[in-house]
Amino acid sequence: MSADKRLENLRNIGIIAHIDAGKTTTTERILYFTGKVYKIGTVDEGTAVMDWMVQEQERGITITSAATTSFWKDKNINIIDTPGHVDFTVEVERSLKVLDGAVIVLCAVGSVQPQSETVWRQADKYKVPRVAFINKMDRTGANFFKVIDDMRTRLGANPIPVQIPVGAEGTFQGIIDLIEMKAMLYKGDEGKSGYEITDIPEDLKKLASQYRHELIVKLGEVDESVMERYINEKGLYPYELRETIRKATIGGKMIPVLCGASAKNKGVQPLLDAVTDYLPSPLDLPPVKGINPDTEEQIKREVSESEKFCALVFKIKSDPFVGKLSYARVYSGVLKQGDTVFNSVKGARERIGKILKMHANKQEIVDKALAGDIVALVGLKDTTTGETICDEESPIILETMKFPEPVISMAIEPKTKADQEKLGLALNKLAEEDPTFKVNYNKETGQTIISGMGELHLEIIIDRMLREFSVAAGVDKPQVAYKETITKNSKAVGKFIQQSGGRGQYGHVVLEVGPAAKGAGILFESKIIGGAVPKEYVKSIKEGVIEAAQSGQLAGYPVTDVDVKLIDGSYHEVDSSDLAFHMAGSIGFNEGMRQGHAILLEPIMNLEVITPDNYMGDVIGDLSSRRVKIEEISDRGNTKVIRGLAPLSEMFGYATSVRSLTQGRASYTMEPSFYQEVPKNISAEIIESSGRAKVTK
Repeated sequence: MSADKRLENLRNIGIIAHIDAGKTTTTERILYFTGKVYKIGTVDEGTAVMDWMVQEQERGITITSAATTSFWKDKNINIIDTPGHVDFTVEVERSLKVLDGAVIVLCAVGSVQPQSETVWRQADKYKVPRVAFINKMDRTGANFFKVIDDMRTRLGANPIPVQIPVGAEGTFQGIIDLIEMKAMLYKGDEGKSGYEITDIPEDLKKLASQYRHELIVKLGEVDESVMERYINEKGLYPYELRETIRKATIGGKMIPVLCGASAKNKGVQPLLDAVTDYLPSPLDLPPVKGINPDTEEQIKREVSESEKFCALVFKIKSDPFVGKLSYARVYSGVLKQGDTVFNSVKGARERIGKILKMHANKQEIVDKALAGDIVALVGLKDTTTGETICDEESPIILETMKFPEPVISMAIEPKTKADQEKLGLALNKLAEEDPTFKVNYNKETGQTIISGMGELHLEIIIDRMLREFSVAAGVDKPQVAYKETITKNSKAVGKFIQQSGGRGQYGHVVLEVGPAAKGAGILFESKIIGGAVPKEYVKSIKEGVIEAAQSGQLAGYPVTDVDVKLIDGSYHEVDSSDLAFHMAGSIGFNEGMRQGHAILLEPIMNLEVITPDNYMGDVIGDLSSRRVKIEEISDRGNTKVIRGLAPLSEMFGYATSVRSLTQGRASYTMEPSFYQEVPKNISAEIIESSGRAKVTK
């Protein structure tokens, strides 16, 4: 097969969704119908191929994204099944970065849920073309057309049905294909015997005609010739409609919507057809862009085997047999086993030991990886998530990934002396795998602090330490990842001068320290004109500022959203050094914090609670006592949906509380949204408990 034909037939896709919408079940059915597995695995029984981790099988949730490859008709489909739980959102983020297309699975009953919105925004960020699959059409309360409306209003999408369902809930029998204008009716044994293609049932002909008309009108907005032929009744062939849908999908102008019931094997084969018909091959997308590390110029790499090699490492995984697995998307060129590659971010050479095609946690050794492939590499020692490997003679740095900051921390203590020795190694390996998991050592208390995206995230980390690394550890109750910032501009002086016989130390800086925009982090800029501070010391001053910002003045929390400008200073020809200016930068920043009316910030979460009507009063009363600002209350079937903004510090143990208030009938989801100022009375308590005196003026 020619290189272009191979790429034309390749689809790199992800399955993304809210928790419990049926992503893993849909992926398992795809594997079954493409002949990759011969027995259908289920999440409920813990036999799903893609949920291979013990914790995933026990909890019935996906924790880590799993990759596999399968074939449908003449197309090769690489699939990544991603988690739905917000605590593991990094897995979705890094998968979408390297995928060409995605299937978003929506629940026909739950409709567009909070994590659906999150993964949608992530897909928008990376401009990933999508098709939507409305799953669970057989469940009580299923409403295909309501989900379409919610996609428009809540996702700001342009969803266009290419199918409509035949029946719903207990009467869901199949689908009507609006392109062929035929019905696909599934047989009784949960769809395992397949379906028969028949004429559209009489009672649905009018509805099908209406939705086909809408489909063609929408396609006419993308391609005028479609509308012209439709108006003049010249007829449109199904293949022409598919070509136009493909063009509109890849261009981000529409989302083809399909439906089915994966658990009952209904709608999966047409979904596979839609993946191959509408989602892009690597050739359909623009060349990947990057920076030349030597010249800082922007450069492009075509998706071609004849181009120079470059790939992005998007995931690291510890493997008990081969050590470290580095998952990579090859964007250009060819990579062979035994090749030496160049890490353009770190300037280091790495040797490729083995190249593996992955099927969940099973591996197949291949001798080379080609442009467009997603593979796992063995042998990379220094390369971490988000870094580029390439040909040393033609270096490129591809755009790196940005990951959210952790919002929750807890102290971890090894149970025995033997565990103490293994703890550091286990934590380092887990932190290497997961960029949202951070490990710090608190010198003041002598504690090891782990931080992550939520209680479940840290719970899974501790469970993995025990199972995979045999490290038993106890934890203190969770702590909120507060931050500090300032509200007022100030001019601060930082001096570090030491004379002790022989050569001394001399560093002197004048800084303007003021508030920066939300989410800006720490900004640093040198405004020095002339030689008040030599250029070679500016980097050390910046490093001193960044180091000081790790621990604020109020309660020792990291500082964020502060703008620092170096405006003046002085130096000594003999005594000045990098160390002296590093210290002067730290001292100046701390002084600016003291003068700048420092405040504490706390993480605020987007909260959605779904509760039966009769418990709503109790649930709202409990939320109000937790400082939750309720933004909206809406109906979803016979339940109420309460949306609000919740301070994370008030939400620990909420799962138990809401369960007892509603006899286990309510559910909730929560994800980080933004940071805001802590109320003064609570701020005072936090500062007091940190053991630091209040130092703002």
